[in-house]
Amino acid sequence: MGRGKIEIKKIENPTNRQVTYSKRRAGIMKKAGELTVLCDAELSLIMFSSTGFMFFLYFFGRSRSTKTVYDRYQQVSGVNLWSAQYEKMQNTLNHLKEINHSLRREIRQRMGEDLEEVDIKELRGLEQNMDEALKLVRNRKYHVISTQTDTYKKKLKNSHETHKSLLRELETEEHAVYFVDEDPAGSYDGALALGNGTPYLYSFRTQPTQPNLQGMGYGSHDLRLA
Repeated sequence: MGRGKIEIKKIENPTNRQVTYSKRRAGIMKKAGELTVLCDAELSLIMFSSTGFMFFLYFFGRSRSTKTVYDRYQQVSGVNLWSAQYEKMQNTLNHLKEINHSLRREIRQRMGEDLEEVDIKELRGLEQNMDEALKLVRNRKYHVISTQTDTYKKKLKNSHETHKSLLRELETEEHAVYFVDEDPAGSYDGALALGNGTPYLYSFRTQPTQPNLQGMGYGSHDLRLA
């Protein structure tokens, strides 16, 4: 039983369309390869899928690059494929050169050069642009100065707090040392106090801990507690 004739129209189902595309693409490539071998022909096969993301370029025969195929086509058909692209690229290059020349000229004018052929209107515009640029530069300078000043103030405040903390620690460490005086005079006073009915007499002596204070005439002092 023969196979029914397939109507040639777009397949609406995306899955079926992709499967048919893959099968027929393999068939076309097979036929192209056979034609190259049988007839000694050079073929270049280009395929685009309906999704627009898939591109297939196949070479059959002695051709192994796109440029070779295009050059062969130009030679046979007499059509220059690169003239339009070259002209477009040349126009783009000329446009960029004009922009570069204009920018360089503007830079020289802002530096006070190349002003001989500038009319009064252009000079006024240049002056206005320079005033606006100067205003922006000054605003930026003041902002940087203000930021640096705030930073230095914070650092100075931290330094003062650290200095005060170190002074408090130093005052705590430089307190006087207290100890019980065990000399004979102190023992006599204590015995005398006990004889008079006083529980006991303690004698304390304070002595500075710093050597420089000892050498300045600050001697020890007795504190007697009864």
